[in-house]
Amino acid sequence: MNKDYYKTLGVSKSASKDEIKKAFYKLAHEYHPDKAGGNEAKFKEASEAYNTLSDDKKRSQYDNFGSGFQGNAGGQYQGGFGGFDASQGFDFSGFQNGQGFEFDLGDIFGDFFGGGGGGRGRAKAKKGRDISVDLNLTFAESIFGVKKSIFLTKTSKCSECGGSGSRKGTEQVTCPTCNGRGKIKEVRKSFFGTFATERVCDECLGAGNVPKEKCPKCHGAGILQKEDEIEVNIPADVNTGESIRLTGAGESVKGGSSGDLYIKLHIEKSNLFVKEGKNLITELNIKMTDAVLGGNYKMATLDGEIELKIPEGTSPEDVLRIRGKGVPYGNSQRGDILVKIKIKTPSRLSGKAKKIFEDLKKEGL
Repeated sequence: MNKDYYKTLGVSKSASKDEIKKAFYKLAHEYHPDKAGGNEAKFKEASEAYNTLSDDKKRSQYDNFGSGFQGNAGGQYQGGFGGFDASQGFDFSGFQNGQGFEFDLGDIFGDFFGGGGGGRGRAKAKKGRDISVDLNLTFAESIFGVKKSIFLTKTSKCSECGGSGSRKGTEQVTCPTCNGRGKIKEVRKSFFGTFATERVCDECLGAGNVPKEKCPKCHGAGILQKEDEIEVNIPADVNTGESIRLTGAGESVKGGSSGDLYIKLHIEKSNLFVKEGKNLITELNIKMTDAVLGGNYKMATLDGEIELKIPEGTSPEDVLRIRGKGVPYGNSQRGDILVKIKIKTPSRLSGKAKKIFEDLKKEGL
């Protein structure tokens, strides 16, 4: 029965070698027999198709004569990888002298065998857990910036040994578990045969040496749970929802780097101001007479109380500008305070006041 290898791999007859390789890579991951949900039959079909289409000579013969063409040794082609036998593991003899796969098996099956065949997998550097905390600021603190202290109970480097795990004044010795290599070689048996892999030594965590005498405070762990005081400088002009990252201020882990601390900011609302860019917006209610004749009003700012002059003939919704009292920015520069004028209209008038307004009305004012 003639087999459609192109259909098996899901590629067109004009597919390039790279496309064929990628198609097989995908199917090998999906149908690998050692993987949960794998399918040995489909895996063997994909292997057979790849072994043929990845070889220029075999592919040419297949395109001309179909899957029943004669193999390299003059015998009938049996499909699959050279010497494939599910009961005997995987025979690599068919890959010598440039035959068979053109890429490293470790690239395809690394996730099944702990980092790739032949010990090529690299251990990922350890990093401590990141921490996220919330921090409340007053409106003024968010405008000008502030230094805050945060108290956290977390896993930190031991202050006694500095994270080494050794008693002060003692030396480190060669790790007896890995003999100073920092790695442990393991041999695993799988569907494909025997694979050698390497992993980081659990005893020395890749350092190759261990404490001769353990630190009495952390008992050689190099880390311990304790409360730390962390100082953080909050910059000027921050907003609710923004986060500040302190690199290395998260939890520590022996043999690796510390995680990070993320501080999420929450700003209290101000009863006086709303921030708009680098300016602060506020409202001021003045008397009608002061709007007409002018006057002076005491007004609170983030820098303290000031006296604001109301010019004659001020109208409702006029905006008065107080320069240099807004949000700090750049090199000692600051935005402004913008004061929106609201005029209070009297609800009751004396007879004399009413007579004055009636006269003004007659004059068209």
